[in-house]
Amino acid sequence: MGNTKPATKGKKTPAHSGDKPASKPASKAAKGANRTPFNAGRPLTADRADAARPAILDGISAIRRHFFRNTEPVYFISATPINLLGMDEWVRNFTFINAIDCFDGQHPNIFVPPEIPHEPFTSIEDINNYLLSHPDVIEFIKSRGPGGKAMFLMFDEKTEELCKKIGLEVCFPPAALRTKIDDKVETTRIADRAGVASVPNVLARVDSYETLRKVSKDLGPDLVIQTAYGDSGHTTFFVSSEADYDKHAEEITEAPEVKIMKRIRCRGSALEACVTRKGTIVGPLMTELVGFKELTPYRGGWCGNEVFAGAFDAQIRSNARAAAFAFGEELRKLGYRGYFEIDFLTDLDSGTVYLGECNPRITGASSMTNLACFAHADAPLVLFHLLEWMDIDFNLDVDELNKRWANPDNIDTWSQLVIKHTEDSVDLINQAPASGIWELTDSGHAEYVRMQTHRRTVQYENRAFYLRISGEGDYRYEGADLGILVSPGRFMDDEFNLTERAEKWIKAIRAHYAGTPLEAPAEFVPEPGGFKLL
Repeated sequence: MGNTKPATKGKKTPAHSGDKPASKPASKAAKGANRTPFNAGRPLTADRADAARPAILDGISAIRRHFFRNTEPVYFISATPINLLGMDEWVRNFTFINAIDCFDGQHPNIFVPPEIPHEPFTSIEDINNYLLSHPDVIEFIKSRGPGGKAMFLMFDEKTEELCKKIGLEVCFPPAALRTKIDDKVETTRIADRAGVASVPNVLARVDSYETLRKVSKDLGPDLVIQTAYGDSGHTTFFVSSEADYDKHAEEITEAPEVKIMKRIRCRGSALEACVTRKGTIVGPLMTELVGFKELTPYRGGWCGNEVFAGAFDAQIRSNARAAAFAFGEELRKLGYRGYFEIDFLTDLDSGTVYLGECNPRITGASSMTNLACFAHADAPLVLFHLLEWMDIDFNLDVDELNKRWANPDNIDTWSQLVIKHTEDSVDLINQAPASGIWELTDSGHAEYVRMQTHRRTVQYENRAFYLRISGEGDYRYEGADLGILVSPGRFMDDEFNLTERAEKWIKAIRAHYAGTPLEAPAEFVPEPGGFKLL
């Protein structure tokens, strides 16, 4: 599967235009080198035996036991496994079906089919629909018995139809509802109804610079404009003058409605939560790494997270959690259930916590939430999401759980870096670091330690788990996702700048990539195009 473009937290954007290569050399997956035998993931016969199930799961212990004994296949279908790494150790019969073989066939619960001809991909939904239409994927799913649950980073109505055709239940609210909530303009209206504050803004149709200034006259001279859909690194525009506006006029005027905000000095953060029938469960507030030139070529582009209780004071953490709970309860009124993420903006001048946007899905930060200490003490947040589709009732004290998860003593410190190719160049990768555990030496070099499927066995700050996304035979171009590095401790200092350790890790991992320059770069374009994987 060819390299895809670029990593973000799973928000939908149109493909980028420009010079694009029509094809690339066959990757390992395309050659079938990592093809998994169809019977490799088949459940034991005993798993299908009828067994008495409790009428209700009474508390965390029973919920954990239910998933450890789960007999129904659960699939995470996506380009990569990053979002739910490690969940196969919590949910029996959990399998990743991916387009990119990040582990070179070494992960015990990942199926990567050989690449077959397909239309150019323009979105993550296209990749998922390609996988669900793939004969080997269909045969693999059928070989594991009837039924099954399907989870996705992104999906659409076609995905729902394909799942129905092969007997899979989509474990998310309908695509139409998710699309509505994903709309940044609609998110603002939902927040208003929930009593959750947004940065001072106006929602309006803008057809000229004059109109912009007229409708935003109370917001000051420095504005931030967002279109309804898209990643903050690509569809957020900073406008202080007519010249600024002219740079993005086409995108702004094409939108039926945009969100126009007062520009504030702010710090970004993220929080994941889950709407359940018992109430909204809220995870910890995470810092966001945004726009670091060492990691991303995109101004305002997401490039990592930290789980660090001390990054915000108690009042900010409390306000963010209260806002997430209120927003989740409003989503429940709309019929939404399951996982969602909220980006917050904290005003550095006033300390006010504002809603930035909502992602009604798992995200690129989900593995940070689900592999954290507080989750292991109870259960990963995604298990409560799945529980909404497991056809069994449960008892759960959501208030008590939220209190435990709000306690900073229950939060361990981890960080992740999303590493992109930042140079304005295109080459064909002929050397790439393997996924697994790496060690940073005193001299600043990274040495491979061993294969590992996620971060759990990383115990020291001079070690990290690296998930490779771009590998040998893929194109490396500006904005291409190279991989994700996860390590204990912080990658930002108290001033929210990259630490020396983070900078050393970035350089050390990049040093393990090498590529062959293309003689005529204009003739080559990354496949499948400009959209997000994470």
